[in-house]
Amino acid sequence: MINYILSNTKLPKKGIENTIELLNQDCTIPFISRYRKEKTGNLDEVQIGDIVKFKTLFETLEKRKLSILKTLEDDAILTDDLRHKINNTLDITSLEDLYLPYKKKRKTKAETARKNGLEPLAKIIMTQNANDIDAVAYKYINYAVETEDKALEGARHIIAEWINERSDIRTAIRQQLERFALITTKVISSKKDDEKAQKFKNYFEWNEALNRCPSHRLLAILRAEHEGFIRVKIDLDHDHALSKIERKLIKSNNQCATQIEIAIADAYKRLLLPSLSNEILQRAKEKADDAAIDVFSKNLKQLLLGSPLGEKRILAIDPGFRTGCKVVCLDKKGDLKQNETIYPHAPQNNSATAINTIKTLVNNYNIEAIAIGNGTASRETEQLVKAIDFKTDIEIFVVSEAGASIYSASKIARDEFPDKDVTVRGAVSIGRRLADPLAELVKIDAKSIGVGQYQHDVDQNKLKLSLDTTVESCVNAVGVNINTASKSLLSYVSGIGQKLAENIINYRSENGAFKSRTDIKNVPRLGHKAFEQSAAFLRVKDAKNPLDNSAVHPESYSIVKQMAKDLNKNIKDLIGNTQLLSQINLQHYCTDTIGLPTLNDIIKELEKPGLDIRSKAKAFAFDPNIKSIDDLREGQILPGIVNNITAFGCFVDVGIKESGLIHISNLSNTFVKDVNDFINLHQQVMVQVLEVDTNRKRIQLKLTKTDN
Repeated sequence: MINYILSNTKLPKKGIENTIELLNQDCTIPFISRYRKEKTGNLDEVQIGDIVKFKTLFETLEKRKLSILKTLEDDAILTDDLRHKINNTLDITSLEDLYLPYKKKRKTKAETARKNGLEPLAKIIMTQNANDIDAVAYKYINYAVETEDKALEGARHIIAEWINERSDIRTAIRQQLERFALITTKVISSKKDDEKAQKFKNYFEWNEALNRCPSHRLLAILRAEHEGFIRVKIDLDHDHALSKIERKLIKSNNQCATQIEIAIADAYKRLLLPSLSNEILQRAKEKADDAAIDVFSKNLKQLLLGSPLGEKRILAIDPGFRTGCKVVCLDKKGDLKQNETIYPHAPQNNSATAINTIKTLVNNYNIEAIAIGNGTASRETEQLVKAIDFKTDIEIFVVSEAGASIYSASKIARDEFPDKDVTVRGAVSIGRRLADPLAELVKIDAKSIGVGQYQHDVDQNKLKLSLDTTVESCVNAVGVNINTASKSLLSYVSGIGQKLAENIINYRSENGAFKSRTDIKNVPRLGHKAFEQSAAFLRVKDAKNPLDNSAVHPESYSIVKQMAKDLNKNIKDLIGNTQLLSQINLQHYCTDTIGLPTLNDIIKELEKPGLDIRSKAKAFAFDPNIKSIDDLREGQILPGIVNNITAFGCFVDVGIKESGLIHISNLSNTFVKDVNDFINLHQQVMVQVLEVDTNRKRIQLKLTKTDN
């Protein structure tokens, strides 16, 4: 396993060994990367994630090897040579190629030919020594084989199967496909004019080198095929591929060679090409899936680590026309204090009453900020609110509603607000997202947030694993207030999970707020291991020991205590005192298990304990003159917010229903390899309108300036 991971990652061998040891002890990736730096050689979460990935792949490979070896042993066909080859195979494709000749097959043409006694004839042909092959074939005529031609045909079927099962030939064709395969498409004529098919119009007649097809295009092509609008085919220079096989097999110029040549063509067309084309397309799909999942995970990370406003009294509005705008008031903890419905827009147009209601709520609950959902009637509601003359300075924010409807109908929302309808719950979610995007968004299935690229077309198990890992990473990077966190948020803390999160909530309800990290040990079923993994990611505000509200692990408290003692100070004196902290000689506190990486982390944390790694939310205003796509003109410079990032560019909300696309080529005057190097999700930007297609509702933009 170590060598396998080493060859695939190029990470230090000692770091791999120690990381595997920690993983086998049920340590989590966030815990290992943050608190076991000395053991891993300072590997980060991504590198540890790679070790986990290849450890899993290796274990899957070994499991398959054992299964194959047992099957071969049970069938009494396992030789020492075959066992050696299987044990030394390092990838699943080669392993399956080795096993292919011994697999139990359904009824095939070759199997029928063997039953008819034609395998000896096939062997004679393969020796390429017989000159009068018809005379030889005549000897194999029987009740099931009526003529020499039938005998030769049956022998060729056996030879074709042998060719198909040769790993060197499969590897050669596989390499040809990897380098030169074309993906070609053809529209199904009966679906050509289908309205739903028009979005795939570019792929009605398409061909491209498969290895150059971008992930988003391949997934679009495969979706079009899945929906029945096009046929997809993998093409290759067949003559070149056939000549490669012929050079391997044909060593003479007689009648046997002719038979082998026919068998090669049959094996290639009937067996090799269909099988390996599917394999190469599936491999390309897996790469496209990985790329799409990577895009989704990066977007999700940026969304989860979005700027929080913090603990503020918030009035949140879920806007609407006919059904009105749902208004809720939240206290600093995000608890619902009051909800109302106002009807400022068509058809009621009762704006005067709506304004009075908002002003009254703002005054009654000392509201500090207003959050407006970015869905239907968002711009109209924003303009209404901004026109109100409040007594105090109130910031107004437009907040993404993505996934809010999923949350409002969920069991989590029903349990929290059993007597409120889904619209009120949705408004609460909008307000809480402004206060703390991470704490609110973890309640929603990440796939429902809508910041992905073809997320419904990719491997769903891979997607879930990646998104769960991303959420876990973000939650632990920020840290969690154990006295205010929801069950959803707590469940992502290192070492906790769903059941312990529920136990923490129940303990908190029965016993009141946790006073210290030590109290966490009293939670039922939260043992030593869970405490070790979770404690440093759980914050206890206003605890007697200030380290309880920091990322310093309890196992290092004694070190900090010793540092303070050596300076004739107490721990509180060290907090935020950079002058005192700079006097500490870290070398003096190194031990066999604690080194400079951990000690440097401790000092950074003491400088700013519990500091939120996220920047604070900033208010934003769209251009008030832009209300629909008809108001856009080429050359306009407009403010916008990035609302999705893909491999080919990013989409920007400029305050209308349709988002505009900044193609990757319009992000910079320099080469852009990765969109994320130039732009972040929910980043405030200035864009130039390049093109407006009102018929297709498409807007092309160019990035001119970002908020950083």
